[in-house]
Amino acid sequence: MYVTSHRALAARDSVAVVAELRDRTEIIDALYRFGLGQDLKDAELFASSFAADAELDFRPAAAKWGAQPPLMVGRDTIVGTILGMFTGRVETTHQVTNTRVSIDGDTARLTALVEAQHLLAGDPATHALLKNPYDVDLVRDGDRWVISRMRIDNAWFTGDPTAIFG
Repeated sequence: MYVTSHRALAARDSVAVVAELRDRTEIIDALYRFGLGQDLKDAELFASSFAADAELDFRPAAAKWGAQPPLMVGRDTIVGTILGMFTGRVETTHQVTNTRVSIDGDTARLTALVEAQHLLAGDPATHALLKNPYDVDLVRDGDRWVISRMRIDNAWFTGDPTAIFG
């Protein structure tokens, strides 16, 4: 499920190392676009992180507080659902850390730990702070990478997620 290899780079010669480092940067950037696109409510940036047929599974995280959201399928559905739920109502900040990457040709897997703060715009005292392990599959899209499947679990939370997510 998570990337647990004992080394970061598989490449050995300098040309292959540079190519692998470029791929790793683009892979991690897909997750950065996901987070910053939400934080800025920038639909174009947020959408750029996903493949057209991407899947986003927030069910494991939501189950921690008893919610049962649907599996989101398709870039347009994901962007419309999340930004529709947050824009004008919820302010977010996402911090990404502990990234691990495994590349296999034109597919990759990314593991990360993401801290996501959510505040109600009209009542900042109502908030939820989530610490979530992410398990992400990606595909090459030209010279960048996009998310094909994202599974978000939850390690812990504080605040009131039901006020944020319903």
